[in-house]
Amino acid sequence: MQDFTSCKYSDEVLLQRHKAMFSFDYDCLAITIGNTLIGFCGLWYQMRHYSGKSCELDHFYIEKSCQGKGYGKQMLDWLSKELKDKGYEAIELNAYKENSAAHRFYQREGFDHLGFHYVKRL
Repeated sequence: MQDFTSCKYSDEVLLQRHKAMFSFDYDCLAITIGNTLIGFCGLWYQMRHYSGKSCELDHFYIEKSCQGKGYGKQMLDWLSKELKDKGYEAIELNAYKENSAAHRFYQREGFDHLGFHYVKRL
């Protein structure tokens, strides 16, 4: 079985994919301290039969030196309020199975573990 967390793609492939993402309903959110980027995530907007109008977080990331200081919670709280004010009903995300620190964070923030995310490379 292939380990997808260690896949390496060329800068050209990653740039093409990033540009294509914006042709869908996709945004990026960032958090900074002064002019220093300390966190970011992508936002996929969608309608799902089980959760209604929702936003899926894509690669929610806080710089390692800034983790545990409340920045991730601050970013998630801000986003939750913005989405709720716009009529969204849910926030969804995927987390790598070995990232137990992220699992604890998301559970503390009220996320429910509903299932497993599978990928089959074609």
